Amino acid sequence: MKRKAILLLSAAFLAMPVSQAYASDRYSTPKPLTLSPDLASPWLLQLRNAPKVKQTRTQQPRYTKKQKRIVQQKRRKTQATGIFAAFGAKPAQQPTQQRVVVRKKKKVTYARVQQPQSSNQAVTAHIQKQAAQRPLDPQFLPRTINYETKHKPGTILINTQTKHLYLIMGDGKARRYGVGVGKQGFEWTGSEKITRKAEWPSWRPPAEMIARERKKGRELPTFMEGGPANPMGARALYLGSTLYRIHGTNQPWTIGQAVSSGCIRMRNEDVMDLYERARVGAKVIVS
Repeated sequence: MKRKAILLLSAAFLAMPVSQAYASDRYSTPKPLTLSPDLASPWLLQLRNAPKVKQTRTQQPRYTKKQKRIVQQKRRKTQATGIFAAFGAKPAQQPTQQRVVVRKKKKVTYARVQQPQSSNQAVTAHIQKQAAQRPLDPQFLPRTINYETKHKPGTILINTQTKHLYLIMGDGKARRYGVGVGKQGFEWTGSEKITRKAEWPSWRPPAEMIARERKKGRELPTFMEGGPANPMGARALYLGSTLYRIHGTNQPWTIGQAVSSGCIRMRNEDVMDLYERARVGAKVIVS
């Protein structure tokens, strides 16, 4: 009985079309997988509208006041100033061009900056320009002339009328220069001696001159170092204990005129020549 039942079940199982169904499902192209819009759209919208992340850079730290002061002190140590410059200390050389570092965030850029022209060069250029525009009358150029006089060689004679200075050389010769003399109200005559000579002298305007110029709206310095801008010019010969000098000028076109406050004014090249020829103690006669 059991054997008969097993045979019947085996026959029924073999009669079923199972092989075709499983084969078609196994080797056929599967249908595409679809997502529900309710599940996909929130994620897509979230990705599309996500905020952009900004990349920030850290700024370079700035110098504090104390750090700036330390840098400035280090720079000053490389330059000789004040009395050290006067005693031959060589100041740090300033190049015609310097490199300036400009820091911008993490980048470093370089720029070339032209150094300004020095004050001495600027003054010299201005004097040369003015002198070229106002040429000197040839009669005031230096020359050696015949000059008969009873005065000893080395004596200096100044004629305020003709605006000439004569250095007696002897043997009937004299060296003649053009000069500028005191303007109206500042003329003087007399005899003095050269008590001192100085190269590129400093200038201390008298108190009377400072007060006088202040009334005109011009403020004079109480002291000015020697140099091309100094009204005393390249050389000075001091006359006795007076405030009068025979000196150079930074206005050479005024030679041959009555323009000074009583001093005898000469071109720089002329007073340098006289400086080498005249001696301390020489007699100076102004007439």
